[in-house]
Amino acid sequence: MNHEYLLSQIHCPSSLKRDLKQWLKAGVLDNGVFEDTETGTPQGGAISPLLANIALDGMERIVKEMYPNKGTTTQVNLIRYADDFVVISKDLEIIEQCKTAISEWLKPVGLKIKPEKTRICHTLNPIEYEGKTEEPGFDFLGFNIRQYPIGKYQSGKTGGAASRLIGHKTHIKPSNKAVKAHTEVIKGVIRKHKTAPQSALISRLNPIIRGWSNYYSGVVSTEAFNKLDHIVWEMLRAWKV
Repeated sequence: MNHEYLLSQIHCPSSLKRDLKQWLKAGVLDNGVFEDTETGTPQGGAISPLLANIALDGMERIVKEMYPNKGTTTQVNLIRYADDFVVISKDLEIIEQCKTAISEWLKPVGLKIKPEKTRICHTLNPIEYEGKTEEPGFDFLGFNIRQYPIGKYQSGKTGGAASRLIGHKTHIKPSNKAVKAHTEVIKGVIRKHKTAPQSALISRLNPIIRGWSNYYSGVVSTEAFNKLDHIVWEMLRAWKV
């Protein structure tokens, strides 16, 4: 991220802007190795998400200006959280043009879309894109969003007075990556408490498990919860032995 561009977007007293610039340029210490920070914001920094929101403010407007709503029909939506975002549209051509426009818009910000972290996919069906088969659905903020074909008795419906069956249903559930990461955290805690009393291990695990469960409790998570319940039980049995 270009520091000068970021600072130009922040409207605050000059003394505060000066402190912010010094913080951005202060460098980071990673495993005892000091590195300069000429660009970007420190990963994990307390205000890094806020600065990302400031730097990327306007991205949504670019997309909406290109493809404004047609009456009650939405042509495209962009959902962003700090520097993570998804663009949703029924039209593949709109998605591709938005990707090009966003790439150009990001250049003065000092950012670019990483190909390895970018996917173009359909939420219901597999598609062939750039020589690869892209499976349906996508991950965003630890969730997997996907649609599944379903019978008429469970099918989702369109809104409005002329409601009709659409033949599929949207499921949001914990992503496989999020489940794996949570498992690794639990494993690490159990490993560190190998010789600790049972009460100490329980008091350390409970808030981690409770927090993760609360985060995903509002989506389709029964399968993931059952899987994790079994995995944690197996790890605790091995710890006891």
